[in-house]
Amino acid sequence: MKVYLAGYNIDAEVLEELKSKSEPRDDVTPEVISAAYARISRDPRPVNELRKDARSEVEKTRKSNKTIIFKMGHHSVAEHAVFNLDILGVSRLSMEEIEKFRLCSYTEKSQRYITLDKGFVVPQEVKGTRLEDEFVKIIQKQNQAYTYLFKQLKEHEFKKHSQLANDPKNHSLLEGWAKEDARYVTGLSTESQVGLTVNARNLELMLRRFASHHLLEVNNLGKAIYDQIKAVAPSILIFYEANARDKNTYPELKKTSDEVVKKVNVSGYQNLTNDVQLSEFTENGDNVIVAALLHSSTSLPYGQCKKIVECYSSAEKENIFKAAWRNLQFYDSLPREFEYVNLTFDIELSAACFGQLKRHRMSTITTQGYDPLLGVIIPESINEIGQAGYFQEIIEQTNRLHDELKKEIPQVASYILTNAHKRRALIRVNARELYHISRLREDSHAQWDIQNISHAMTEQAKKVMPLVFRLIGGKDQYNQTYKAVFKKLPKVIQAVLPEARKIK
Repeated sequence: MKVYLAGYNIDAEVLEELKSKSEPRDDVTPEVISAAYARISRDPRPVNELRKDARSEVEKTRKSNKTIIFKMGHHSVAEHAVFNLDILGVSRLSMEEIEKFRLCSYTEKSQRYITLDKGFVVPQEVKGTRLEDEFVKIIQKQNQAYTYLFKQLKEHEFKKHSQLANDPKNHSLLEGWAKEDARYVTGLSTESQVGLTVNARNLELMLRRFASHHLLEVNNLGKAIYDQIKAVAPSILIFYEANARDKNTYPELKKTSDEVVKKVNVSGYQNLTNDVQLSEFTENGDNVIVAALLHSSTSLPYGQCKKIVECYSSAEKENIFKAAWRNLQFYDSLPREFEYVNLTFDIELSAACFGQLKRHRMSTITTQGYDPLLGVIIPESINEIGQAGYFQEIIEQTNRLHDELKKEIPQVASYILTNAHKRRALIRVNARELYHISRLREDSHAQWDIQNISHAMTEQAKKVMPLVFRLIGGKDQYNQTYKAVFKKLPKVIQAVLPEARKIK
């Protein structure tokens, strides 16, 4: 066995410094990795020799990339070229477009932990119009409200949790609670930044979507990214321009849907009776998972496993689940068999909450636009300091300008809305992913808004699949949940964490 380190990410400024101290060379590009790996399937030489060959003839390598990736259709080869991008000064609204892509990695500036600095984006579409001054005024009012509310909330949290406040180590925690609630009054035009890691295949898709997008800010972001990449790896990004699929599909769907909906008698504006509704789910989900676990553990076909499970008692099914769970720690994922059942939730949630839910990219998430008619989420702490009226006043001024923008420049109207404004999201998850969401988002350290949403999801899931979701819950409650199922703590917890023994 031999293992060679083929390459690794390195800061571009370090690369430039190294290049400046050496003879001119053109092989400092991720294209050589993708070209070398592309040849593995057809060239018998060791892969480290293929890399050496690719480095020695970069122009030949680039031609090889174009032939293999685009003419022969082996697009996965482009995934071996990886880029890190610093993206600064984009709006929260556009950040949602950046973070739609499942197979990329993101770390975004947190509005929960960082005090906002009042920077915001004025959409290019608004500049020079009669609404520009009003747009700026409303955003400035939102930012002034943020500063005022943060000060009030900080004092409130320190008084409310005076015991915690006695220890200076807890001050940043208390300040964080104040920040995360004050930010509900800030606009989606607020500037943010993100560190993005993306392979070339997904980057090409991203650039194509950005070029086809209805917002100029997103269009310009795509061009800026391409300008950074094209000199480094010109052979990998080919289909990056706008296309009909990405540009026209949803506008045409909307036009067709509007025509159909007009023919239906819809009485009034229909809000959800609850913020979270379980709309669809796999029937007999408990049985499906048990059958899938049997299938993986025996030599029987799945159909036979299903028939066997139908004859099982509840205790026998529970024993199968316990065997699948017994060795799990709070950080472990569920066995893959838990992906065979699905649940679809229709959710109304704030922009602040959606910013967290969208992180669960392995789910299927589609959304409607932000809609003032759905109302807003006002943090309970705002009520506690007696500022709900002030908060609502800012919201009403925001909504009035939103309505004007909607009439004259509809594509940018959402920029003026706040983190408190709501939208509808449809999310489909398998059981394994819902466990992951619950572990992170029902934890007591998670933000209260996403805690509420995820708790509502898991409570409804437990009603339709009680065995599947018996071990679900936040990671801070894992020991107690595990003990309730097995009447003892996980072995590793007992051995490694003495404090776990104190749990009764």
